[in-house]
Amino acid sequence: MTTYTIRRILLIIPTIFIVSLIVFASVRLMPGDIVDLLIADAGASGDVRESIERTLGLDVPAHVQYFRWMKGIFTEGDLGKSLVTFGSVNPIIFPRIAVTFELGLIALIISLLVGVPIGIYSAIQQDTLGDYLGRGFAIGAVSIPHFWLGAMVMLYPAIYWGWAPPVVYIPFTQDPLGNIGMLLIPAAIIAMTIAGQVMRMTRTMMLEVLRQDYIRTAWSKGLKERVVIMRHALKNALIPVVTLIGLAVPWLISGSLVIEQIFVIPGLGRLMLSALNDRDYTTVSALNLVVAVAVVLVNVIVDLTYSWLDPRVQLMKEGKR
Repeated sequence: MTTYTIRRILLIIPTIFIVSLIVFASVRLMPGDIVDLLIADAGASGDVRESIERTLGLDVPAHVQYFRWMKGIFTEGDLGKSLVTFGSVNPIIFPRIAVTFELGLIALIISLLVGVPIGIYSAIQQDTLGDYLGRGFAIGAVSIPHFWLGAMVMLYPAIYWGWAPPVVYIPFTQDPLGNIGMLLIPAAIIAMTIAGQVMRMTRTMMLEVLRQDYIRTAWSKGLKERVVIMRHALKNALIPVVTLIGLAVPWLISGSLVIEQIFVIPGLGRLMLSALNDRDYTTVSALNLVVAVAVVLVNVIVDLTYSWLDPRVQLMKEGKR
C-alpha cells in the first residue's frame, strides 16, 4: 500500500507539468490580444506597444515566458502577475478557491445524499412503482441543463411569488449558517446531474452485487435485510460510485462557472469569465492550473480509496508488481 501510494503521488509531478504546458499554450491561442485592449482603452497609439509588452513581460518568446512562470511557482509560490492589475494573482484566486470549493463540496454531499439512497431503494424494489419513479428522477436529473434550471429558479419564483434566492454573498467567517443557506440552492442545482448519475450507477451495481453468491449466503444465514444491504452489499457496490465522484470533480467546477454568474457568487467561475473577457493570460493559466491540480489530487484520493472499499484491488496491484 505504501509503495503504491508513493508511486501515485510521484505521478502527479509529470501530470501537472504536461497540464501546465497545455494550459499555457492554449491560452495564448485565444483570439485577441491584451496589449491591443490596453492600447484601445488608453487611447494610445500603436507606438507604445513595445513599452507595454516590456512592462508585462510579453516581449520575450513564449518558452521564456513559460519558464519564468514555472520558476515563480516553484521558487516563490507565485502563480504569476495579472496582466490587468499588474499584481500577483494569488490574492485574487485563493479567496475564490475557498468559495468554489465550498459550493462544490455542498453540491457533492447533496448528490450523494440524494443519489445513493434512491439507487439502493430502486435496486431493492426492482421493477416496482418506486423503481420506476427513481429511474425517472435519474433520467430527468441528467437531462435538464443546470444553467436552464438555475435561470428558472431565479425567474419564476420572483414573478409568481415575489421571492428570489439571495444573491448577496455572505462570507462563512461572518455568518456560517447564512453562508450555507445562501449556497444551498445553487449547490442543489449543480448536484442534480451528478445525483442522477450516482443513482443510476448505484442501482446498477447494487443489482449486480445482490446476485452474488456471498449475498445469497448472507440471506440464507437469516441476517436482517438492513445488515445484508448496508454491511455486505453496499460497500462493494460503491466502488464504481467512487470512480464517478472522481470524474464528477471537473463537472462540479465547470458547472459552477455558469451558476456562480447567475447567483452572483464570487468564485472561480466568475473570475474565469472576467479574465477571459480581459484576455488576462496569466490569471486564466493560473486558474486552469489550480483546477487541474485539484482534479489530479482528487483522483489520487479516489484510487487510494479503492483498496479500502475492496482489499482485492490492492492485492491485484501487488500481484502485477
